[in-house]
Amino acid sequence: MGIFSRFRDIIHSNINAMLDKAEDPEKLIRLMIQEMEETLVELKADCARTMAQAAKSGRELAAVRERADRWGEKAELAVDKGREDLAREALLEKRALETRTDALAGEQAAIEGMVAAYREDIGRLEEKLASAKERQRTLLHRHLRATGKKRAREDMSRVDSTEALLRFDEFESRIERLEAEAELAGSASSIRRPAEGESLEARFDRLAADEDVERELARLKARRAGGE
Repeated sequence: MGIFSRFRDIIHSNINAMLDKAEDPEKLIRLMIQEMEETLVELKADCARTMAQAAKSGRELAAVRERADRWGEKAELAVDKGREDLAREALLEKRALETRTDALAGEQAAIEGMVAAYREDIGRLEEKLASAKERQRTLLHRHLRATGKKRAREDMSRVDSTEALLRFDEFESRIERLEAEAELAGSASSIRRPAEGESLEARFDRLAADEDVERELARLKARRAGGE
């Protein structure tokens, strides 16, 4: 693609519309800026070459005009000296140089017009590039804000997730079980079994008492049987 075709495409492009339709606006605008910068470099290089050509053409035009002026002076000198033949020849040279001057002046005007057009194109492209870079900064800030919001929401989502709440409930239940076990352990230690700490003599006394009860029960049963 030629530089002027690229330039026209860039200048006539609607950056905002292109970015709104793009799937990846940041990538697209980076490519656009790169294309603009490359085109701008080429435009400036072509403008510099044209300006150099204009300077060279201007020097040639000035030299031809100077030569034409000198032949005019020679024609005047020949007339003063009564040499009309030389004056005629000098005027012919002057006319030829003036014709050349007119041609060079036309070329010079065309070249200067090209330089002016280049300068205008460079200015328009620089404005377009500045606008694109400003849009790039805006997109970057939006991207950073969006990324920050997304990260914050993800963090909040992790905190508020059902899994996290379940883990918290499970931890709370474990603590409650430990507290209950500790309370039960304390209650059990305070209860003393009846036979715990009982002496051997006391156990024999209790055994004798049990025998007395059995004998009394036997007598009662006998009386009841005799009464029948």
